[in-house]
Order: sequence, then C-alpha cells, then structure tokens
Amino acid sequence: MDVADADTGGSPVPGHQERSGALPGTMVEDMHAAAVLVDDDGLMLAANRAARDVLGRSAEDLVGQDSHDLLHRDCHGHAMPRTRCAMRKALLTRRTEQGDTEWFERGDGTLIGLSWMVTPYALDSGRTGALVLLHGVQREGPSQGAEGISAPLTELDRLALLAETTTQLTSTLDIDEALHRLAALTVPRLADWAIFDLLTDRDEVRRALVMEHKDGILVQRDDLQGPMPPVPELSPMPLSRALRGAASSLAGPSTYQGPPDSGIAVEQQRLFTETGMHSAAIAPIRGLRDVLGALTLGRSQRPGAFTAGDLPLLEDLTRRAGLALDNARLYERQRKVAETMQRHLLPQLPTVPGVEMTARYVPAPHASSVGGDWYDAFTLADSAHALVIGDVVGHDLDAAAGMAQVRNMLRAFAWSQPDSVPSAIVTQLDEAVRHIAEVPMATMILATLARRDDGLWALHWTNAGHPPPLLVGHDGQTRYLDDAHGILLGTGLTRARPDAITVLPPRSTLLLYTDGLVETPHRSIDHGLDRLRRHAAALAHRPLDSFCDSLLEQVRPTDNDDDVAMLALRTPSG
Repeated sequence: MDVADADTGGSPVPGHQERSGALPGTMVEDMHAAAVLVDDDGLMLAANRAARDVLGRSAEDLVGQDSHDLLHRDCHGHAMPRTRCAMRKALLTRRTEQGDTEWFERGDGTLIGLSWMVTPYALDSGRTGALVLLHGVQREGPSQGAEGISAPLTELDRLALLAETTTQLTSTLDIDEALHRLAALTVPRLADWAIFDLLTDRDEVRRALVMEHKDGILVQRDDLQGPMPPVPELSPMPLSRALRGAASSLAGPSTYQGPPDSGIAVEQQRLFTETGMHSAAIAPIRGLRDVLGALTLGRSQRPGAFTAGDLPLLEDLTRRAGLALDNARLYERQRKVAETMQRHLLPQLPTVPGVEMTARYVPAPHASSVGGDWYDAFTLADSAHALVIGDVVGHDLDAAAGMAQVRNMLRAFAWSQPDSVPSAIVTQLDEAVRHIAEVPMATMILATLARRDDGLWALHWTNAGHPPPLLVGHDGQTRYLDDAHGILLGTGLTRARPDAITVLPPRSTLLLYTDGLVETPHRSIDHGLDRLRRHAAALAHRPLDSFCDSLLEQVRPTDNDDDVAMLALRTPSG
C-alpha cells in the first residue's frame, strides 16, 4: 500500500505529487516511533499514527503544513527562529542528524519535549525529502510548570524579546494596536498582567489597556480601564512617580495599604485587589520630549516576585514603546490636521431640484488621510450646475494643497464665465496651472448639467486625461462617455480641447470617479473599467448612496494604494 492510498495521513500534498513521490505506507505506519515525512521545504507529506497521537493533531492538521512553523517552539512556547533550528539545518544540508529534547506544540496548545532524528531519503522522481523520527516524550517543558508559568529569560531570550518588540512596535502607527502588541509580547512571557496608563495632550490620565493572561489566552479587562484621577505633584507612590517621569520601581499590595495620598493611589488599591497581583514592576513610558504614560507588569499566578534585576529589561521595553507611541501620536496629529483640511477642501453638494446627488472620498491606505483626488459641484448662472472630478498627482498633504489651488482657480474661472463651454474653462485653467499653481500634473473632467425645455437633463463636458464618466441606465445598460477626451493638465502642450453633449435618460445614474476605483498594479485599466461597468449595471436599482458604497466595496482593488473620489447623480423619472 502506497502512502497515497493510506487513510493515515499519507495523502500527498496537492501540487507536490511529483516532488514528494511515494514511500511505502507500511514503512511509516508500522514504525513504533513517531514518524513524519517532509519535503525539501519542510512541508509535511505524511505522519503515522504514533506521530499524530504524540502531537495531538489529525492528518488534516499536519499534511501540507510547514513543520517548523506549525510545530517547533522554544522552551518558552514561542516560535523558534529558523536560524536556530538544528532540524531545519539538517534538512537543508541533507545530512543525518539527531538531537536531544526540542519542544513542539501539540494541537491543544501544550508543549511536548521530544528527541529527534532527521535522515534524508531519495524519491522515485530523483528529488529528496527527509524522514523525521520523534521519540522520548516529555510532557512539560522546562519553562512551564503545572500552571504554565514561564521560567526566567536567558540573556539571549531578552535580546530576542527586545528585537521582536522593536519590530512589532515600529510596524504600526495605531496607538491601540501598539499597546495590544506590547501586551502580547510581555504576557505571559514576563507577567500575568499588563496595565497601560497614558497621559493625554491635556495631561489627563487614562487607563488605556488592562490585559490578563487567563486560561491560556489574553483577556482584556474593560472593567478596569477608563479615566484616572490627575497625577499628584509630590506623591512618592510608584505609579505617580512613573507618570511624572521618575525611574522605574517595584510595588505590591502593601505599597498601597496605607491611607491613600491621591486619587491615583485609590485606583491602585482597587487594581491590586481586583487583579490579585502580589508583585508589580512599574516604569515610565517616555517620548522624545514628554512622559507619555506608564507600563505596569503584574504577577498574580506565578509565585516569584519581580526584583530590581527585572527593571532594566522593563525600561528597555518602555523606551521602545515611547518611541512607537511618539510616532503614533505624531501621525494622529497629522491625520487630524489632514481631516480638518479635507473637510474644508471637499465641498457640500448643492441641491438640484429633482436630481439626486452624492459623493464619496476614501483616502489612500498608507497616506495621511487626504490626497490629490477631489470632486466638486456648484451652481452656475441660469440654473446650470458645474460637476467636477479631478486627480492631482500624489496622495499626501502636498497633493491636497495642489488640489486646493486647482479647485479654487477652476471655481473662479467657471463662475466668472458662466456662458463659456467647459473646454474653454479648462484651457484657461491649464494655462494657470503651468504658471501659477505648484502642481506637476493633473487630470480632470469639467461638466455642466442643465435642464432642457423638454424636462430632460443635458450633460456638456470636456475631459482632460481622466477616466471616462460612466452612464448607467435604469434598465442596466451602461456606456462610458469617452468623447471629448483631451490631454491632461500641466503638460505644456497647446492643443484644442474638445467638448461633448449628451442627454441623460430618466432615472439614469451618472458616475464620475478617479482612477483609484479601477486601477491596480497587476492588471490593465481596461480590466478595472469592465469590472466597474458590470458591477454598476447590477446595482442600477440601488438607492444612490447604497450604489456608491457597494461600488467602493466590490470594485476598488484590494491592492489599491491610491485615494478615491466619486461623484454620482441620478436623474428624475420624468
């Protein structure tokens, strides 16, 4: 019986049949030792019953998974760096090697200590893999007693923790996410509790996060979070001193047993009572200029108390946390400035009797919440209305500032010349952009919407290098208005700009949008335009707000790194 025929986890991995070849199932299944077959990349191809029993996992859990990532752990239950994995080194060098106890994670999350041997084997196809034998079961790791309490970290572990902390905290600009990441790094590795007290811009104190290790998972204690009393100026209590930027210190229930000297001391008494902590280490979180808060690590389940020797590591952690929170707060301030700027730049839409109108703006995922995309709509003379969609190169504050210049100039030109055709206005704007505005390049559509004598609405537009408007009939028929397409703004070229006019059918939907809705680095823009057309047709009967929201959700590419602006209108039934 081949491994591929066995009902014991010997099914070949899809896409790896030629690579893994086949081994007699009895060679693996009949072994008394736990045996796992892996390919050259460490993907598990089969595991016998003994291996499945020892690892507490089914064949479906094992086959096709990376053996190192799924199973191998250090003595504290953390992921083993590949560079420190002797088993992987034996696999890569195709040598027979064996080792003493290594730690593996069972299906229930507990650790198991196993000795191992790795030996290469040759496949029928000429490729290679390895047979891994596991033996000498030890049910508890040296780092975990009956209650899962971690042993003291070695110097190497401390350095690894600091490196991991730096990586985790520098990869996010969200304050809450940074706090949760630091809590996960320190609990239960160092403590049973992590408490973060942060100072606001007004020097008010907020207990931002309380995390507890309970039943093998991290639990957020919302009941212990919330506003805190102000920081007393002269209190010698550990948390008060830390929030003033003093050195880190140790604390316990006895620290706060006497008459409280401040509201913070009252809250600390409550914290020790509620958590059952018998030992705590408290350190300030300092930014580049100010104290940002304090971190308290507490122990309630493990018997060992914190000592002065633990404080340098805690200070190293809070130093990294301070830099991360400083960056996150700077980003938050910039984002608030950007949001305020955006509110002033993106206009309120005019009321057009009988016509529904709505707009959307979504910032670039990794930018500062504003960008060069914009929409505009405003009333002209004689009951005509101007519609604009545009895109200045970039998606940051500079692009937004350039967009504001272009938008304001366009409004001025259009308002002062209400009888001019759109192409004339855009030609004048192009001249101004080249000589006045600090804008390298931009695309846009300017259209005028006016009601005819027969009650229908006419659209008169010109296009300066922008994706074409999409017209969606109530019956689901769609067409792109790709007439009147001219060169974009800022090129320095002088060419006549065309105009086009069309009548909008009753109950039809007109969509103006920027390229962030349809463009992706991995496909042509034609693919995005076709995708937009098909989804818009399917949504033709949706209310206009739902129409726009659904398009953003369904059409915008997941790998999009640009902002998106949309302006949509729907004509009346007649």
